Formats: sequence, C-alpha cells, structure tokens
Amino acid sequence: MSIDLSTLSPRELGNLITTAKKRQAQLSKRAPLAQVRSKLTRLAKAEGYTIEELFGTASAARPGAGSGKSAPRAGRRLGKVAPKYRNPENPKETWTGRGKQPRWLAAYTAKGRDLGEFLIPGTAKLTPKPQAAGKKRVVKKARK
Repeated sequence: MSIDLSTLSPRELGNLITTAKKRQAQLSKRAPLAQVRSKLTRLAKAEGYTIEELFGTASAARPGAGSGKSAPRAGRRLGKVAPKYRNPENPKETWTGRGKQPRWLAAYTAKGRDLGEFLIPGTAKLTPKPQAAGKKRVVKKARK
C-alpha cells in the first residue's frame, strides 16, 4: 500500500499517524505466529484431533459427509491450473487458457497480436484452438 503523503493536509496526516500508531501497538501485543500455531497444534493433539480435522483441508472429511443431506451430484471436476498468459499492461491480469478469453486478451488478438506474445515464460505451450465441429458429409450410394 502506498499513500502519496504530499497530497494530504496536516489534519489528514495527523489522523494517519495516529491510526498507524494504534495499529502498530495492536500488532506488537500479538504473540508470534509460530508460537500460536504450535500452541494450537498442542491443544488439538491433547484433545485427539489434528489441525486438518478442525479447520478442514483437502485431506479432511468431505463436505456433506455425516449430514443427512445427499452430496451434490458429482460432475467432472477440473483442478486448478496455473496461469499461462499475462497482460503486459497489468501483470495481475492472467488467464489459464481455459474457457473464454478475457477481454484484455481478446482486444489484443483482435488488433492482430499473436497469442504467443502473452505467454508467461516457463509455462506450457500455447493452448491449441478448439477444432470446429464440421458437418459430416453424407455420401449416398447410387442404386443399380
């Protein structure tokens, strides 16, 4: 977070300093993160649980298990995929190559730029274009 201090009035600057000092005091009173983690792990272990069971991770019980409701219909689930394309003007905007192209990429390709220009170095190759399902050609045999 960056704040342009030159645009602040003396009153706004004073409020910012006061708020920052309050926040700094709050953070200094907190115990270190590693200490809190170990304390929670010890407490969970003493009660016969693991942190994964308590806070849920991918390896913990599945959602809906144990409840009277049936689980949602299992469909094709795709895992998360690392992004392959990045917007050069805004590095936070990325695309995995799945689904519809984002607007920023569609605008660039409409101007004639190549999709390969936006590949993130070290990632996979270009995503191949989906092949259009062409009409099947029906050939009728002549009767004799």
